[in-house]
Amino acid sequence: LQDGRELVEEFDLKGGQLMVRKWRRKTKLGREGSWECEVGESYHTPISLATEQMTASTSNPICVRKDTVLSFQWRIRNLPFPLSNYSVSIDDAKECIIIKTVNKK
Repeated sequence: LQDGRELVEEFDLKGGQLMVRKWRRKTKLGREGSWECEVGESYHTPISLATEQMTASTSNPICVRKDTVLSFQWRIRNLPFPLSNYSVSIDDAKECIIIKTVNKK
């Protein structure tokens, strides 16, 4: 783009659905920055523990947005329990979706 950003979009050829939209912009020193996923799943590259001291756990649940022609979908990856162990509810007052486990901890 004219302001130095780079945009990549991936579409499903059969349905014409947007699968991935990600942005990249140059850093202040002119080096290419990392990709920021707006839609779809981000593909993380392996991190070298020699250069990084702390990293996020790869076993934590990940929320991913998927846009279709008829709806906006939120997908959750890496759930540690079977689907039957979760309950989904809607809080109208706070305008949010609540996902929690049914087991008592």
